[in-house]
Amino acid sequence: MDLKLLLISTLLGVICYSSAQQEGNECIKANAKSCGECIQVGAKCGWCMDHGFLKQGEATSTRCDELGSLRKRGCSSTKVENPRGSQRVLKNKAVTNRNKGEGKLRPEDITQVQPQKLTLSLRSGEPQSFNLKFKRAEDYPIDLYYLMDLSYSMKDDLENVKNLGTHLMLEMSKITTDFKIGFGSFVEKTVMPYISTTPAKLLNPCTGDQNCTSPFSYKNVLKLTSNGQEFNTLVGQQHISGNLDSPEGGFDAIMQVAVCGEHIGWRNVTRLLVFSTDAGFHFAGDGKLGGIVLPNDGKCHLENNMYTMSHYYDYPSIAHLVQKLSDNNIQTIFAITEEFQPVYKELKNLIPKSAVGILSANSSNVINLIIDAYNSLSSEVILENSKLPEGVTIMYQSRCKNGVTGEGEMGRKCSNISIGDDVSFTISITAKQCPKMGKPETIKIKPLGFNEEVEITLNFICECDCHKDGIENSDICHNGNGTYECGACRCNEGRIGRQCECSTNEVTSEDLDKSCRKDNGTDICSNNGDCVCGTCECKKRENPEERYSGMFCECDNFNCDRSNNKLCGGHGHCECRVCICDANWTGSACDCSLDTTTCLASNKQICNGRGTCECGTCKCTNPKFQGPSCEICPTCPGCVQCRAFGTGEKKDTCERDCSYFNLIKVKDRDKLPQPGQAFPLMHYCPAGPDIIPIVAGVVAGIVLIGLALLLIWKLLMIIHDRREFAKFEKEKMNAKWDTVREWRW
Repeated sequence: MDLKLLLISTLLGVICYSSAQQEGNECIKANAKSCGECIQVGAKCGWCMDHGFLKQGEATSTRCDELGSLRKRGCSSTKVENPRGSQRVLKNKAVTNRNKGEGKLRPEDITQVQPQKLTLSLRSGEPQSFNLKFKRAEDYPIDLYYLMDLSYSMKDDLENVKNLGTHLMLEMSKITTDFKIGFGSFVEKTVMPYISTTPAKLLNPCTGDQNCTSPFSYKNVLKLTSNGQEFNTLVGQQHISGNLDSPEGGFDAIMQVAVCGEHIGWRNVTRLLVFSTDAGFHFAGDGKLGGIVLPNDGKCHLENNMYTMSHYYDYPSIAHLVQKLSDNNIQTIFAITEEFQPVYKELKNLIPKSAVGILSANSSNVINLIIDAYNSLSSEVILENSKLPEGVTIMYQSRCKNGVTGEGEMGRKCSNISIGDDVSFTISITAKQCPKMGKPETIKIKPLGFNEEVEITLNFICECDCHKDGIENSDICHNGNGTYECGACRCNEGRIGRQCECSTNEVTSEDLDKSCRKDNGTDICSNNGDCVCGTCECKKRENPEERYSGMFCECDNFNCDRSNNKLCGGHGHCECRVCICDANWTGSACDCSLDTTTCLASNKQICNGRGTCECGTCKCTNPKFQGPSCEICPTCPGCVQCRAFGTGEKKDTCERDCSYFNLIKVKDRDKLPQPGQAFPLMHYCPAGPDIIPIVAGVVAGIVLIGLALLLIWKLLMIIHDRREFAKFEKEKMNAKWDTVREWRW
């Protein structure tokens, strides 16, 4: 089991390593033939412009590599072309700091989004980021258009809406001093299957003695006005109508309200559309029931405030409505009966910046519904962007109220915003490639439901700066067969080779291949490259650090000797399969150090004067000495005893075992050798922390004292000396010498 786990782990490690190599290799894998192609591969790629940069056998595309790799290969930083992206803010008007009582401003003088215009220069793979600030302004103007279903089932609701104008004006005055209101109505398309079974019913589609107006698709009853009483008067003159099926033609009406800005009277302020109904809705495709097959064109078709093309164009699709509502900065409030709440909640999820409110049976709560929905919509800001050019991506990161942050789709919005609150977004735009034409593109970012936006011009870096200095038909490029730019030839059509020296129809000729075979062998370019124009262009390795080179691609920088699983021991570099060692290192794998500091003994001599330092390690010349610095002498204790006193465990074999041991006697400690002082082979022998010298002066002193005592106390001293000598011999024989102890000489 353990073996299986080990094998699996190893395999996964190899796979991960290989994947990492491939991912980090995009510059080489791109096989870029020019500087412009190189910088479009990714932000990590650079191009070496140095004319003499390429080694023999290396293709022009090897000029394109990661920046660190180019430096290692000897390309000076001044010769590396690596253009970077940039940004410039063109319009940066500060957001408006304004309170309700500070005087009225024109809508165009109020700023809620900052900045307003900027230019980004994009390098492929390199994101450009900027901050967008949003602040909800105090006392911001509001336009509200009330669009009502006037089918027969909404009869009692119409009675309550007739006084809506003045009441709503009063309530909205608490929010803004600049409020306008308008009114429109809808029923259904004016085609037979929807409104009547017979033409006679067109004049009065209601049953019994009910007086109803003729059916219509959409009518703009009142253009936006600040006169609430006018709203009440005109709405009071409206009558209900009727149709056969339950779903209504409200989508036709919403489309016309969105796109007929001049007829409705929309200003560049907060735009609210209240859609009131007690039924479902028809959408794209339902028009076929009445023989209508043309899709809705999304254009304004109002004549005398009536929608005139309902019989000609189908209902709009939900996606089409979403686009037009967003384009015209309209926020929708669906005021519907409880029965249809689930349907319109699903619709709300498809329409950004929309809300759903439940109408009472007779719409008596419509004012509270509108106020609540407005507060809900205005407390949330959602950013959207226009269509992006091909290959361009955008990322959002929000920093909202109370330190709340969001990323991804959640990074587009902030909630629970009150009037005067600042929120900000970090927006990152990245180009994965250059557009086909390479021309600047313009995109826009705006908060949904607001008329303000940020205009961004995108410029794409598709060529290097050195491209401008290119020399067309340069003599360097084989008699003018290419343009010399950025240190290399960009060949004309039909020409190839490093200097454009060959025509494409000559590439595979046998004569050219001969010059790519080393020593007239059979292998073309040593099987490590391709023969192009009679010259070997070496293959590229997955690992960007590994390269083939040489006239026949016979060399590489990764097949040298290794030590400790490192190429050239980590102390050199590989050139044509031979290690070139760093200073103070030698050997085929650069694993032999020339530094002798590791061989110094405690006396500061190399190998204690008894060996040679090889690759940082002492090789002791005398087999009796051991240790890292030839200081350990296992036989020293016995040899000292037998040579100095003729005693000890080696006294019988002293001449044989200790013949190499030269004992030099000194009279006092001052005569002992000092550190760094040259001295014959055996002069002292350390035993642990102590040094046991054999000092001749001590022995002589003992003899003189003995003679003096013999002259004075001859008899007494003879007896005393014999006793002492006998005692000394006994202690000496009983002494236990530790033969394992390391004696240092």
